[in-house]
Parts: sequence; structure tokens; C-alpha cells
Amino acid sequence: MTWLLLVVGLFTLALGVNVLFPTRTLVGLVVGFMAEWLVAELAHWTLLVLGAAVVVLVAAGGADQWPGLIGLVAAIVGAVLIVVEMVLAARSGPIVAQALAEAGLDPPERDRGRTRRLLLPFWLSDRRVARVASNVRYAEGDGRRHLLDVYRPRGGCIGAPVLLQIHGGGWIIGSKRQQGRPLMNRMAADGWVCVAINYRLAPRDKFPAQLVDVKLALAWIREHIAEYGGDPSRVIVTGGSAGGHLAALAALTMDDPRYQPGFESADTSVLASVPLYPPTDLVPLLTFRGRQANRWAARTAAIVFGESPAVDPARFRDWSPIALVTPGLVPFFVIQGAADNLVPVAQTRAFVDALRALPGQRVVYLELPGAPHAFEVFHSVRSEAAIGAIRQFCDGVVAGVAVSDADSRDDAQGLDDSPDEEVSDPSDATATAATD
Repeated sequence: MTWLLLVVGLFTLALGVNVLFPTRTLVGLVVGFMAEWLVAELAHWTLLVLGAAVVVLVAAGGADQWPGLIGLVAAIVGAVLIVVEMVLAARSGPIVAQALAEAGLDPPERDRGRTRRLLLPFWLSDRRVARVASNVRYAEGDGRRHLLDVYRPRGGCIGAPVLLQIHGGGWIIGSKRQQGRPLMNRMAADGWVCVAINYRLAPRDKFPAQLVDVKLALAWIREHIAEYGGDPSRVIVTGGSAGGHLAALAALTMDDPRYQPGFESADTSVLASVPLYPPTDLVPLLTFRGRQANRWAARTAAIVFGESPAVDPARFRDWSPIALVTPGLVPFFVIQGAADNLVPVAQTRAFVDALRALPGQRVVYLELPGAPHAFEVFHSVRSEAAIGAIRQFCDGVVAGVAVSDADSRDDAQGLDDSPDEEVSDPSDATATAATD
């Protein structure tokens, strides 16, 4: 028991250190992310399980010898670090409210069922929402990759605004059923139609096939979403990680014929973009310290993009949102976790600064302290706060008052559980916000 207590204590300490100081070294990148992600967003469950284990081991005499005492001290220190993470998460609500207020938006309303969702974080069904279409083909070919699902209020809707959800996964993995469910549940329950898509993945289909598929989905929405109660003229695009990258590019390359082969005349415009923790500058994202690490990163880049940044940096600039910022863009709501070890927060800040530098550009930036990558994939304190903010922003966009202009900020007005059913009938750190 003594040595087991030492192991549990050191494990708890390692989790506590990693959740506040995640590594971005190549070796620890994926493992560090997974540990940070689960511990940060499930901190209460982590403390409960590990705390119970420590109590049992101490009661069994595990702390009677020096290895056990070291383990007990390590467990206490690790628990304190995890509590600090819980405090950071608890700040999400006030930070969201402050960020929206500075942008001229009302704070989000608390959605009913919050306590249940926090107790059952992986229960992603919502009795208020129905999946009215499953595996609908939005483009020919490519098996299950060109399929989408449609969600809407269980009672039906007519002329509702539309949210297009794009999953992440580094452009090489992922599915429309794995991400975005908490957000889509909230939006659909509040009267939106939500569309979640699969898209072609690398290495079989290299970039920009993924962006082309997003535009194919937008073209499908324009043509067919009215059949499901949606308004094809009111579409907002969102996604996390690689999906956030694609959501940003969709707004930055609207109606660009280079990414609409064979459907150049289709309308692929959107009202706004809500990218979450998006890669916005691909070259530094794929750069690591050390020769071996950079070689591995170059091979990975070639798998996704067809070449490494060192060989053909121009293509990476063309596909980096920060390089495509130009006047006249639609509103952006950019969300980033300050403790994200996969997408550096400095990169997202630079992208937001580039947007802010444009005269009249409307942009809200929400930076959540202590938040890891993919923090909103399941229910958590942070996801609840961020999802409420997204809903406020999107409602403001469709109402035409998304964010106040810098010159008129002082006068800005505020913005005004059972499994899903398949329905066959389609008729049924700091948070900142700025507008410059």
C-alpha cells in the first residue's frame, strides 16, 4: 500500500502540474493534451476519484512509511493545483459577461438543466432537440465523408437561422457525431437549425479538399435547408480546432472560385464566423524546437497539406487565416483557451489583432483562463459559459446588432433528457472584446 500510495500521489501531482503548465514539446504534446483536457474539464470528478483512492490507501496504512508519506504530500499538492484549475473555470461566467458587455451585448441567459449536464458531462442528448435528418448526402462520392445531420427544435420551426458545425481532428480524423453537440443542442433548443457535416480527410484527400467540402455543404444549405425549417439566407459557420480553421477560412474566402470547382456560381457566403481555438498561422504551428521534431512535423504537414512549410511556404500562407484578413469581412467571434497546448494562444491573439486593425471590422475575442484545447466538446463549466456567449453573439448577428462599432460603443444596444429521435419528415487569462 505504501508504494501504491506513492504512485497515486505522484500521478496526482503530475496531473496537477500538467493542467496548469501543459507541455508543447513534441514528445508530450498528445499525451499532455489528453491529460490536461480531461482533468481541466472534469476537475471535480478527478478530485473525487483520486481523493477517494488516497483516503483508502491511507486508511490501509499506506502512509506509515516514508514512500507513502511522500505520496501523500504529492497528492495534496496535486489536489491543490487541480483546485486552482477549478477556480479558473469558475471565472468563465463573469469573464464571458464582461467580454460581451464590452462589445455591447447582453450577458447570456442561464440555460435550464445546467446542474444535470455538469453531473453527466458525456450525456449529449437533449429532449428539446430532434435530429430530423441523418446521413444526408450533400455532395456526390466519397462514401460517408460527404454526409450531414440536421438538428432542430423538437416542435419544428420555419425560417429559422442556421448554424453550420464543422468538426475538428487535425484534418485527418473526426466525425460529425463527435463534436459540437452541446453547442448544437443549445442553439437548436433556442430555435436554430443546426447542420453537422463530415468532410474528406487527409492523407487520402489533402488540403484544400476539406475547405471545398465546407463550401459544398454551404451550397447544399442554400438549396435544401428550407425543407427542414431553416432560412438559407441566414447561415453562421462554427467549428473547433481544424474545424475552427475551416470556419475562419469559409468566412475569409466566401464565393472564391478557387475553392468551388464545378460549382463556382454557388452562393457560399455566411453571416458570421465563430472559430474556436483555430489554427490561424500554419507555419509556426508546425514548427518545433529540435531537428528531429521539425522533421516529424514536416512529414505530418506533408500528409495533410501535400508539402512541408520549408519546401513551399506560399501554400501555407494561402491557407492561413491570418494572411487572408482584408477589409469588409463578416463579424467574427473568436474563442481561445489560455492554456491550450495544441494551438498557442499567442497565435490566436495575433489573428484577432489583425482583424481589429481593419476599419469597421466587428470582432469579439473571448480568452478563457486555464482552458485547454477542445474544452467545449462535452459539458463543463467552461463549455456552458462559452456556449451561452456564442448563442448571444449569433442571435445578435441575425438581428443585425451583433457587436457595437467603436465609434458608437457607448450608444450600443444589447441583444435583444432522453436520446435523440430520428424524424423522417423534414417539414416537422482575460477575455477581451473589441470592435474597431
